[in-house]
Amino acid sequence: MPSTPAPAARRPALDWRIRFAGLSLIWGFSFLLIKVGTEGYAPFQVTFGRLLAGTAVLVAAMAMRRERLPRGARTWGHLTVAALLLNALPFSLFSYAELTIPSTLAGICNATSPLWGMALSVVALSEDRPTHRRVAGLGLGFLGVLTVLGAWQGFSGLDLPGTGMALLASFCYPVGWIYVRRTLAGTGSSTLALTGSQLCLATVQLAVVTPLFTSAPTSFPLLPTLSVLALGALGTGLAVLLQYGLVQEVGPTTAQMVTYFIPVIATAAGVALLGEQLSWNTPVGALVVLVGAALTQSRPRRAAALARASASESTPAPEGGRPAAPARAPEGSRPATPTSARESAPVPTPTSESASAPASAPASAPAPASASASARPLTSRPIEPPDADTARLSRN
Repeated sequence: MPSTPAPAARRPALDWRIRFAGLSLIWGFSFLLIKVGTEGYAPFQVTFGRLLAGTAVLVAAMAMRRERLPRGARTWGHLTVAALLLNALPFSLFSYAELTIPSTLAGICNATSPLWGMALSVVALSEDRPTHRRVAGLGLGFLGVLTVLGAWQGFSGLDLPGTGMALLASFCYPVGWIYVRRTLAGTGSSTLALTGSQLCLATVQLAVVTPLFTSAPTSFPLLPTLSVLALGALGTGLAVLLQYGLVQEVGPTTAQMVTYFIPVIATAAGVALLGEQLSWNTPVGALVVLVGAALTQSRPRRAAALARASASESTPAPEGGRPAAPARAPEGSRPATPTSARESAPVPTPTSESASAPASAPASAPAPASASASARPLTSRPIEPPDADTARLSRN
């Protein structure tokens, strides 16, 4: 009896390039939305509203896909720490930072997540050996940071506390990614379930903290309110879903490239829509930061393919046939936001905004890819056989 051919996989309604551009715009505009949000609300209130809206989007997606919540007190304990490092803390720091620094500078600071990640991985991850190219990228990236900050002028005119908070927020993402890599590998839960649960926990954390440090708003100005809702629903919720789809379709190498568009879009939005001023050293330094970040993420193709093949062979699939997330940190920054071991919101994330996203990355713009990220944003995709992984890597 002839076998029935398997149905062809359904192709996405939108070309991946359109979704890539949309994700770049969402995470790039996140810093402008934070700035506008803080004009009507306290920083903790902006963060709480952002997390609440982003969580609502992911919970709805989980319900539609009938995702199960993670099991085990130990897993939920690790998710609580990840929620603090990848969502609650960096999102709050960026909101406080933008009280005193322009959104353009915040977006550029977010792009340093891959640099912090490279420096930390050398110390914390013994299997992640630095190469001459990556070390050179690290040095070049921090030279770019000093250029942005105008170090030769003695940081004249620079708001040091605000800039320091933005850099600390970017530093939180790789710390969170490394923690996730060490603690949440092989939990058996899907990436969406982990990310949604993480955002729920971050929302609870802000629900506790916000009333302690702020008073309830007496009014709800329209533009700041819409900015906070868009920041959460788009930059922290929808962006995570877009990022996961991109990673599954084109792989993390291509998907993490969104990290390098975020500061460009953030700068253009801040100058064009908010009237923020730029000196020559800001765009020049930002370009140097991006080049350095790209170098820190480069690795020989053969080595990357072997690492992926090893992860594929050593990671068992959880119940239900869903591939488990390999125990490898995401490449790139946003913040985002997402929390399997392969993730980065961006990341992504922030999103870096990377963060913001999941690990939400960029859910403070993207992780990046960051670190991607989001913002590196966090990235993850189903495990494929070694030959398929190698082919995908070559294509990217």
